Amino acid sequence: MVRGKTQMKRIENAASRQVTFSKRRNGLLKKAFELSVLCDAEVALIIFSPRGKLYEFASSSFLKRL
Repeated sequence: MVRGKTQMKRIENAASRQVTFSKRRNGLLKKAFELSVLCDAEVALIIFSPRGKLYEFASSSFLKRL
């Protein structure tokens, strides 16, 4: 089964927008972790929510260099 293309535009419903942000944020953090482990890459990710909250990820090899 193939998903249809999603048109990229702002989600008007605030509750739906928050749910989508949370799901996609978690997906990005997971992918950053996987990339750092599988490819032995140095990865750093910083996400600011619409309310200004900070979410961050840094691979352990990246932290050792700082």
